Amino acid sequence: MSKRRDLLYEGKAKKVYAAEDPALCVVEYKDDATALDGAKKGSIPGKGAINNRLTNHFMTLLEKSGVATHYAQELNDRETLVKKVEIVPLEVIARNIAAGSLAKRLGLTEGFQMSRPVLEFCYKSDALGDPMVNEYHIAAMGWASPEEVSFIARSALRINEILTGYLKGFGVELVDFKLEFGRLPGGSLLLADEISPDTCRFWDSKTGEKLDKDRFRRDMGGVEGAYQEIYRRIFERVEG
Repeated sequence: MSKRRDLLYEGKAKKVYAAEDPALCVVEYKDDATALDGAKKGSIPGKGAINNRLTNHFMTLLEKSGVATHYAQELNDRETLVKKVEIVPLEVIARNIAAGSLAKRLGLTEGFQMSRPVLEFCYKSDALGDPMVNEYHIAAMGWASPEEVSFIARSALRINEILTGYLKGFGVELVDFKLEFGRLPGGSLLLADEISPDTCRFWDSKTGEKLDKDRFRRDMGGVEGAYQEIYRRIFERVEG
């Protein structure tokens, strides 16, 4: 086990600490919740522990399917040991069903089933509201090489395929989700950050009930219960 040391970074939902091994970091998940680029703030009791365990479960699942991730070891309910990476300043969003900003931008009814997954890239900048960018912007700004962008896109589609099929078995539709990637010192890319109700839209397959942060974002109520429901569906069966 590797104890955490100095705080390296604190974000909206996590803290990152140095570990005894310089090649690793300790990520601590918080109960803090933000939306609308930080304009809306609050707290969801138990969220940190739920997101920690769900992320580690999904990362382990992906590793078994050949997707390299930064996951190393779960330390406790809220802390996980991960490989230290340089985060690529891009978010890639995989979308299966029209919702959120995509539905608004294109005038689509939320819930519209698209004929194939859609990938979108955004530049990671809270100050700018994570603006959408394309391969030309990315190349011009030097955020990632064309080869890296191609790898990220292929990986995102593969991750989408794995998780979509897996979650259907729990009566959950993976509507869309955000991914981040990081570089190891040698330059190879890994899936990083988290996969949780904070970063994914999860809908009940039968009722369409939202089981993710949209309930907080849209003041729908039942936020804590939604996170607990996703956790219950997966771990009740996995551990039962």
